[in-house]
Amino acid sequence: MPWDPAQYLKFADHRLRPAIDLLNRIPLTDPGEVYDLGAGTGNVTVQLKERWPNAHITGVDDSEAMLAKAGQIPGISWERANLAQWKPSRPADLIYSNAALHWLPDHEKLFRALLSYLAPGGVLAVQMPRNFLAPSHTLVNDVALNGPWRAKLEPILRPPPTAEPAVYYGLLAPQAAIVDIWETEYLHVLEGKDPVKEWIKGSWMSPLLDALDANERVEYEAEYSRLAAQAYPPRPDGQTLLPFRRLFLIAAVS
Repeated sequence: MPWDPAQYLKFADHRLRPAIDLLNRIPLTDPGEVYDLGAGTGNVTVQLKERWPNAHITGVDDSEAMLAKAGQIPGISWERANLAQWKPSRPADLIYSNAALHWLPDHEKLFRALLSYLAPGGVLAVQMPRNFLAPSHTLVNDVALNGPWRAKLEPILRPPPTAEPAVYYGLLAPQAAIVDIWETEYLHVLEGKDPVKEWIKGSWMSPLLDALDANERVEYEAEYSRLAAQAYPPRPDGQTLLPFRRLFLIAAVS
């Protein structure tokens, strides 16, 4: 799926916070091989390098546009790969992924494979959105199904891709010595016109917009903006509050 780095980075500070929260809970002191899956523009990969300057760090992404921007960052290796088919060239001390793996199917197969790529004592650390039942995300489908573009968009609509926390415990615990799972609901304070639409446009809405022609995109965005403003009305000070739930998973192997 093509990504627009500029659109995604409009809310870079908000998107970075859960990445740092995940990073701060990783129980490693001096890993050698570190992989960042779904590295995007590399703004999180840099944080990994700053924490572990002696590690060999590889940022992996399947977006040519994202990696073109990331490739300007020195001291990090960059690899273009389909994350669903990726395997590390060497056993990993850390496989880290922030807001990427929910795009991939078959989490049972995926997470078991990722654990198998870890070196002894290695860690898998993952953050995924779990906000898909909130209006920010359900309105994406609602607008798709109730507009003249339904025939185009219905085949590419996805059900919520991230399961309940207990499901991931069941996947990770048989292979891991330590499993740490938690959820956080962030309250993002957003500024500007149509901020919820602009946020979702950079992620969950993106595949749908790619399937529409230029006029349809304008009409789709306008209808989503109208409904989002009802669900997330601007406050008297002009700010808009967006609650956003995220799931965190850390698994360490022996």
